[in-house]
Amino acid sequence: MSARRLEGRVVIATHNAGKLAEMRELLAPFGIEAVSAGELNLPEPDETGTMFAENASLKALAAAEASGLPAFADDSGLCVDALDGAPGLFSARWAGPTKDFSAAMARIEAELDRREATDRSAHFVSALVLAWPDGHTELFEGRVFGRIVPPRGEKGFGYDPIFEAEGMDRTFGEISSDEKHGVDWQSGAALSHRARAFVDLARACLGQN
Repeated sequence: MSARRLEGRVVIATHNAGKLAEMRELLAPFGIEAVSAGELNLPEPDETGTMFAENASLKALAAAEASGLPAFADDSGLCVDALDGAPGLFSARWAGPTKDFSAAMARIEAELDRREATDRSAHFVSALVLAWPDGHTELFEGRVFGRIVPPRGEKGFGYDPIFEAEGMDRTFGEISSDEKHGVDWQSGAALSHRARAFVDLARACLGQN
């Protein structure tokens, strides 16, 4: 069965300014008008899922029901192999109520040191969900693999300064937004986890060939 087409206006179900900026940039070429959950003063639902996809669905469905519009949500995180996949689903919570990702990145380094870990491999995961007010949803997932390094760069957001993708010598905190989540639509190539998930979403729901 084919995916449902997204047209017109959509709510981006996030209060995270970094995610909001990336999602708006990804949607802009398709003529989709995007308004954020924060701008609509929509509450943030409790993220009680046990997988990224479940939390993304909770956020998208809550925003769609509250706004009466299709809603677009991302749930994503950094999974460090030597920390048994942590912070994973709790990536935002490691930053605390003040969203202090400097402290969260320092905690990752401290945990790796405590375990005397030599394996620095890690990956970012993004689950994107489109939800409609009638409860219909579409799910797309993307991953990018790499390693944990000492923090470098002030671009991006979250854990970007400590993540270096495979084949790169710069962190996500050192590259431009275009390089991080730009898409080569001819080949479908994309770098970031969110952009890779978005490629599949665009082909299924936005008419991208």
